[in-house]
Amino acid sequence: MINAKLAAQSHLNHQTIVKISKEVAFGGKELVIIGGPCTVESLEQMEIVAQKLSTASVHGLRGGVYKPRTSPYAFQGMGESGLEILARVRSHYNMPVVTEVMSISQIEVVAAHADMLQVGSRNMQNFDLLKALGQAGKPILLKRGLAATIEEFVMAAEYILSHGNPDVVLCERGIRSFDDYTRNVLDLGAVAALKQITHLPVIVDPSHAVGKRELVAPVARAAIACGADGLIIECHPEPEKSVSDARQALSLEDMVHLVASLKPVATAVGRSISDVGAGLEPAPIFCAA
Repeated sequence: MINAKLAAQSHLNHQTIVKISKEVAFGGKELVIIGGPCTVESLEQMEIVAQKLSTASVHGLRGGVYKPRTSPYAFQGMGESGLEILARVRSHYNMPVVTEVMSISQIEVVAAHADMLQVGSRNMQNFDLLKALGQAGKPILLKRGLAATIEEFVMAAEYILSHGNPDVVLCERGIRSFDDYTRNVLDLGAVAALKQITHLPVIVDPSHAVGKRELVAPVARAAIACGADGLIIECHPEPEKSVSDARQALSLEDMVHLVASLKPVATAVGRSISDVGAGLEPAPIFCAA
């Protein structure tokens, strides 16, 4: 028994709905699809992404501006200039934005530009950060740690809840194992378990789970079939040229096709994927050379 007083499901129909915009909410019958690149590289890049995804059944944008990289010599993200790009694209295309926060000092500026703050796998047990996010005033996307148990994952969410923030979405993104054919081992059993243990929405990140673009679509469909409330997927205008995680990024066309393929799976399990924003194509943002 997990001693999570606030995260625990109290009865069968106890389900929290987490809204990140007027139209987009995790935890209801409607599934939420978030797409975008691993890293914000330029305004032009993000506009291309938003313009394409805003005409499909994709409900929000992802893009990293503070990047926790294994090597200190790897690209660490654009920082505040990247946040300004996200905010500009978000406003123009009316798509809520999810981006990662790595430290307490970043919370205020990220919250000013994004609709949802992501806690990455490496920071799942950064308890001081979790406590501070309890007072951030924005929904939190909490990713499972590289080797975290289900109990550790739930209790990390409990830190945020217990410090005043009820809007937490859990994200299964795979755990580390002995097999390196896939980047991680996607634990869909954990998704099913979390839906029974907690009242919090649970989504899946198939991109980081498998690490190979050709495997993303099958596991994305499996995630919806087993009860996930949504997906967060990496895609890029030119995947091979992505400055980070190029191997797992889908092309924008493949992303659109994947979302279309999810709809019959969603229907089969009593869920749906709305066309919020589909068909609306704002004039492009002017991108200076």
